[in-house]
Amino acid sequence: MKVLITGGAGFIGSKLSLELKQKGYEVTVLDNLSHQIHGQYPERTSLLYNNIVDEAIFIKGDITNKEDWQRAIKNQDIIVHLASETGTGQSMYQIERYTEVNILGTSKMLDVLVNEEHTIKKVVIASSRAIYGEGKYYHSVLGDIYPDSRDVKNMENGDFEIRYSDGEVLQAVPTHEDSRIHPISIYGITKQNQEQMIMTVCGALGIPAVSLRFQNVYGKGQSLLNPYTGILSIFSSQILNGKSIDIFEDGKESRDFIYIDDAVDAVVKSIENEKANGEIFNVGTGVQTTIYEVAEQLIKLYDKDVEVNISGQFRLGDIRHNFADISKIKSKLGFQPAITFKEGLLKFTDWVLQQDIQDIRFKESIEEMKTKGFLK
Repeated sequence: MKVLITGGAGFIGSKLSLELKQKGYEVTVLDNLSHQIHGQYPERTSLLYNNIVDEAIFIKGDITNKEDWQRAIKNQDIIVHLASETGTGQSMYQIERYTEVNILGTSKMLDVLVNEEHTIKKVVIASSRAIYGEGKYYHSVLGDIYPDSRDVKNMENGDFEIRYSDGEVLQAVPTHEDSRIHPISIYGITKQNQEQMIMTVCGALGIPAVSLRFQNVYGKGQSLLNPYTGILSIFSSQILNGKSIDIFEDGKESRDFIYIDDAVDAVVKSIENEKANGEIFNVGTGVQTTIYEVAEQLIKLYDKDVEVNISGQFRLGDIRHNFADISKIKSKLGFQPAITFKEGLLKFTDWVLQQDIQDIRFKESIEEMKTKGFLK
């Protein structure tokens, strides 16, 4: 079987490329080697790229270019569409770029599938937990609630919790696939559009499609250069460069962290299991971890004495909590996360300590957001 992986030189894509190659697939990668992820001279210095360039057919191209899609899709059996702009905060002021890559880029693929001859038998799309917005919460009287964005005035006063209109602090509960879709960032909106476009058009064409709504994927191999996404990389850069860690809000905001090997396993199961066809799955662990806990554990593992600064600042477009209900992917595909956050952090930090750690320019990205009015 021949598999095209867009963004196949990226974090998830490179690991997936190697896994599929080992399983006997012929892998083609379409990737533009973005400098934000791979650095200024990716062909020379990007570990992600150099890990896969001899293992896959590599096409340097852009998903916003229809001719690159035509070249890449030729004679393929499966498309795994991972290529995307991914920074939640950055998406709020680089709107044209995010919509062009995530929405227009996906439309070019679908246009080829609809209007040209091809051999595609399945499409897997990397969606995101960002499409749920603030996700699902519980009210003591009303039951399940799907709140909109938090009140900016409350947040400016240091109250970062999700409150109902009666003032009750809502309790976060796992978000399942049938939960309300209400993204609160441009990134989330573009991922919602990607998913809907692919599931709709592929459904009409009779091409089985699978959407995977990833939670926060982390682990060995993730970019240590991107200051806009990847909280573990950002904190690691700050710690190992002897800088204090700045945490937004009050540090109690939480995420669902899934290790890269488990995320790749979910993609492989989606490719190989016909029960995945036409389905949407959450991909996470179902476990909440606060951002303060992440900082605390990283400092301990790196054995560094750095200050943790709870800044009280917040980014517009950020959510408070989100963690996945993964019962569907467990029951249908037999997926079970194998690596706990504690185990994954140890693997990640051991790997980071073997890398050349550069200043990730996080301070500059913060100033950029502040200048645009999206950091309060």
